[in-house]
Amino acid sequence: MSQTSHGIGGLSYDAKKRPWPAEFNVFLALVILVGAFEVIGRVFLGDSFLFNTRENVTGIFNEQRLQIIILQVSIVGIIAIGVTQVIISGGIDLSSGSIVGATAMIAMSFAQVATVNGNPNPKAMFIAYGWTDLPVIVPLLVAVGCGLIAGLINGSLIAYTRIPPFIATLGMMVTARGIAKWWSKGQPISFPTDSFAAIGKGLMPVIIFISLAILFQLILSYTRYGKHCYAIGSNEDAARMSGIKIANHKVLVYVIAGILASIAAVVLSSKNLTAQAGMGVMYELDAIAMAVIGGVSLSGGRGSIIGTVIGSLIFGVIISGFTFLRLDAYYQEMVKGVIIVGAVVLDQWRQRRRAIGA
Repeated sequence: MSQTSHGIGGLSYDAKKRPWPAEFNVFLALVILVGAFEVIGRVFLGDSFLFNTRENVTGIFNEQRLQIIILQVSIVGIIAIGVTQVIISGGIDLSSGSIVGATAMIAMSFAQVATVNGNPNPKAMFIAYGWTDLPVIVPLLVAVGCGLIAGLINGSLIAYTRIPPFIATLGMMVTARGIAKWWSKGQPISFPTDSFAAIGKGLMPVIIFISLAILFQLILSYTRYGKHCYAIGSNEDAARMSGIKIANHKVLVYVIAGILASIAAVVLSSKNLTAQAGMGVMYELDAIAMAVIGGVSLSGGRGSIIGTVIGSLIFGVIISGFTFLRLDAYYQEMVKGVIIVGAVVLDQWRQRRRAIGA
């Protein structure tokens, strides 16, 4: 018998027992974390983490701190959007940080100006070929090409040679970092065109991050691509029997992750007005942590971009909160490690609980 006629307001008892969305729990954790820093600041520093306490500043909230938090996580957040799709599909990507470094170096070399203060640009790599002051579309296409090639190699190795994702992307991580160092013999590449520099100015990184997050949340929720991601991550054998082309889909997922890492490289190098071979170090682990904190299961098949965005904000609040409390930077690394392990433990606990409930 249907229970839809029972309950208050026409809702069934089963509907009332429906659990909160996983994203709500992550958002609640974010609120609790902000509240904890606010209380600690009030008690021990006599200052507020979230609100303005200076008389010469208008506005209720500390907008400068909020902007810094969002800016700090936006670039890694772009990477995390791609990593989220990889993990949902049952894979892992350890190469995204190195792809950022290699792409930043290569793309920036095609975005350089010919002259600096009226003199030839001393760092222009291709000035002898006349490849300077190029339209901004050129370095953008070069960057996307770098990410596409890296993702294609990752995906093809994983899909067609059956190499574990950990090993395939670890190899790409080492290779891409070597390319970043080899490209200009370890020298930084600077002096981009104004149009390239505009990509990372002000809140543009945040706008790009949020726009990509909305786009891929819609894609995962309402397209065949998204349904296949969840199906493959949940049960690859069942997905194969249902007619999904597993290999092709895996290649596509890693290509998208590579392209998103290259977009992050463009934003980062544009924001800093320079590219260095060491850019993006450890970004892949931060991106994975953001996704896992946001409720993405390392076993695959569960998670969302919304959760990853909230997870990235948690990361930003922790970094900003530790700075607010005047704690040394190395404590942040310790806490990151604890958070990553804790998020994985929580994910395992959730899986066991689901298995018992089933």
